[in-house]
Amino acid sequence: MSTKRTLQSEMLGRNVRFDYSETWIGYSLFFMRIVMGWTLFQGGITKLVTYLDADPSNNWTAAGFLQNAVPAGNPLTGVFASMAGLPVIDWLNMLGLTLTGLALLVGAFVRFSAFWGAVMMLFYWLAALQGGLLAGLPVAHGWVVDDHIVYAVLLFGLGAFGAGRILGLDSYIEELSVVRDNEWLKLLLG
Repeated sequence: MSTKRTLQSEMLGRNVRFDYSETWIGYSLFFMRIVMGWTLFQGGITKLVTYLDADPSNNWTAAGFLQNAVPAGNPLTGVFASMAGLPVIDWLNMLGLTLTGLALLVGAFVRFSAFWGAVMMLFYWLAALQGGLLAGLPVAHGWVVDDHIVYAVLLFGLGAFGAGRILGLDSYIEELSVVRDNEWLKLLLG
């Protein structure tokens, strides 16, 4: 049975009020968390598996992208090119995607993971820029907003709602005495 609630808030100086169903909000947050988690986990684990391939010619690295795929009009081309070939960049990319995806899938440390996942998406968005402000910040699939911005906003929402509490491990982790005794840890959970 769905419970109908009313949300009342002030946003940008305006009163906002609308009815919603707790049940459908719960389902939608759960499925958004799972889909986003799978997207990130799959992206990371495939990079990790190919990076660890026994044949070095098959090993994944971010260097090719950083040197060749960042658009020529990107104002940060030099910054990204300077990162190419740094093993720490490869590992941050592979482990960041894999662990963020895994955390979302199991619903553990969702706020912490969603924050860092959104930061990763903003870096990917910066690498996709094809021009500056005067060029309208074009990216491959639109102006200003592309899939990386959508993912960053989705991750922000999952963290803001504490989506790890919905059929996730965060609801159990929050009951641990170490979390109850250290309220600040709840900022990482949810």
